[in-house]
Parts: sequence; structure tokens; C-alpha cells
Amino acid sequence: MQLKGEAFMRVILSGKQIDVTDAMRNSIDTKLSRLDKYFSEDLTARVTASVFRNLHKIEVTLPVGKTVMRAEAVDTDLYNATDIVVDKLGRQIRKHKTKLMDRGNDTIRFENIEAYIPREEDKEEELHGKIVKRKRFGFRPMSEEEAILQMELLGHNFFVFTSAETDAITVIYKRKDGNYGILEPE
Repeated sequence: MQLKGEAFMRVILSGKQIDVTDAMRNSIDTKLSRLDKYFSEDLTARVTASVFRNLHKIEVTLPVGKTVMRAEAVDTDLYNATDIVVDKLGRQIRKHKTKLMDRGNDTIRFENIEAYIPREEDKEEELHGKIVKRKRFGFRPMSEEEAILQMELLGHNFFVFTSAETDAITVIYKRKDGNYGILEPE
């Protein structure tokens, strides 16, 4: 039951190489609902559960206003992987709290978010997370196939180009599964 003023997270769960059971759905819903306290508006989380080589993978994508939070975890146990993903999302929320408050964002309930205290591995990430190179280049219209070829020729895992079809700036990237993804503006 949702009380007035409380946010509710709707979970859309899909499975890859795995049948989604009611027990699995209930467990994931319950664990993700721990994040409800952080938000002041209803959200929809897209969750994908998959199995490969006896490992369970949980991927969660959570659009929050104009920001998209995403986390994934792999474990031998699906329920442990879900706990890890919820912890990762909680850390992301705490880490971005200050940035969101500075922008006057009201989709987050800040009173429910404790201060972000970096862990040792987070400190390592921050030390290595600086901009160290800047490139400028011209865009020329090209097809998605040309962009893939150009990306492969450069040995990169993403490529920015102007789509010949839509005339929009587009990003093509190589996914972990070896396939490609495309990011395009709405």
C-alpha cells in the first residue's frame, strides 16, 4: 500500500536464458523497494536477470528525472547479485546527492540520504577518474555500418558520428556481449 507522499518503484523484470519465477519477482521487488525512500516521485526500474556459465547477472536501469542510473552485478546466487545491485545503486544515489541538490532537483528525497563516505575502492576510482585528454574532430554523415567499421578500425569501443539517416549526433558502442548499441537523441 502506498501512503500519500511516498514514492513507489514499479519494477519491469525480464529474463534472458532464465525463467522468471514469482519468488524471483517478489524478492527483486522487495529488495529494490529499499530504494523507494530516496525518491519523491514514482519511478520505473527495468531489471534484466540472466544466467551464463552458472553465474547469475542482474542489470537495473533506473531513470530519475533526466538522469539514468544503472548498475549490474554477477554472482553465483541471483539473490546475492540483487543485493549487490541495490547497494551499488544506493552508493550512486548518495554520491550524486550533492550534485543534484546544487541543481535544485526535487525528484530525490534528500532527508533520507545519508552522507556519502567514499570506500577505499571508490577513492582509487576517483584518483583515476580525471580528464587526461581532449580531442576535437569533424563530423561527417555516415551510416551505422560505416560507423561500426570506423570504430573497429580505430580500435575503440564507441564512436560518435552524424547519422546519415536522421542527421543527428549519434553514439555507437560495443556491448560486453559483442553486439552493438546505439545512443540517439529523442
